[in-house]
Amino acid sequence: MHVAGLRVLVVGAGVAGLAAARTLHGAGASVRVVERSDHPTAEGAGLYLPGNAVRALRELGLEAEVTERAHRIERQRFSDHRGRRLFEVEVEQVWSGVGACLALPRAELHAALLAGVGEVPVTWGTRPDDVTIDGQRVAVGLDDGSAGDYDLVLGADGVHSTVRRLAFDAAPDPRPVGQHARRFVVAAEPAGLDRTWSVLLGRGASFLTIPIAGGRLYCYCDGPADSAAIPLRELLAGYAAPVPDLLDLLEESPGTTIQEGIIEEVDLPTWSRGSVLLVGDAAHATSPNMAEGAAMALEDAIVLTESLTTAPDVASGITLFQQRRAPRTTWVRNQTHRRDRARSMPPVVRNPLLAGFGRHIFMSNYRPLREPA
Repeated sequence: MHVAGLRVLVVGAGVAGLAAARTLHGAGASVRVVERSDHPTAEGAGLYLPGNAVRALRELGLEAEVTERAHRIERQRFSDHRGRRLFEVEVEQVWSGVGACLALPRAELHAALLAGVGEVPVTWGTRPDDVTIDGQRVAVGLDDGSAGDYDLVLGADGVHSTVRRLAFDAAPDPRPVGQHARRFVVAAEPAGLDRTWSVLLGRGASFLTIPIAGGRLYCYCDGPADSAAIPLRELLAGYAAPVPDLLDLLEESPGTTIQEGIIEEVDLPTWSRGSVLLVGDAAHATSPNMAEGAAMALEDAIVLTESLTTAPDVASGITLFQQRRAPRTTWVRNQTHRRDRARSMPPVVRNPLLAGFGRHIFMSNYRPLREPA
């Protein structure tokens, strides 16, 4: 099918939406993006991009722009909450021949993607309030009073997708996975801190540190779903360095934003209805423990344009897209479930298991993702 001239509305100017806008526009489609936020993101916490995400950025022509904004991650270290090392992985070996592993502020990735859409118009502070499917045509009314007809509407608007609510009958709600997360970035670091991706695993809680560009440190903590009201000091009592020092830094930086909320996943029987298609977290959000959310969104954009170009029409292209993507995103979701089950084991069982087999389990989690999407 010739994508040239295809009228596409992308709802959501996040990773999935901007990447899809770039690939579809590059193939000749007439693309418009609308985003409910009233301005581009300038805040946010950090983001870790495994090798398959960086490979996708390479295919998008954005690897260099993102790499210069990022810190390169060479290894990942897993320890118990007292700092006793369980296992370590050289991720450069895991992803050899695929792509480097990078960490950067989420806003920096967003800025690179936004610059990458070029002349594609992005309307801020706008969302759909009506989606009507009539055969191969989709009529969309926006909350600014405007309306338009499209050949394809992409719901790239996240876990709580407006497009999914408007266009899909009785779609399952996002499902809590049983965790409450807190994220923040500190501008300074404790003296002598080893700038390695590192996680401390406790009983029911974990604390992750990832170095990002500019000498900053991205911190991620999760605990049980009912831990929202528990102060971090209490939740992380007994955790080894650098946790106490980082909590000191956080308390000494009252302007630091802590992002928090429950972790949810999205598991749908189908991602499409007529010429409306969900992509990224709107279609297949998972727990972040595989750090594959951005990678899956970037891959969606590439595979969607390939599928539409290969298929004879939009409907066939959407079908092909789902056939190609569903097994891969299902794999990622299944691995997140396995990781969460392993983490929830009593430490007396979990820690020896990870010490003996953690590296093997880690390699198995990611092995299929080394192959192209």
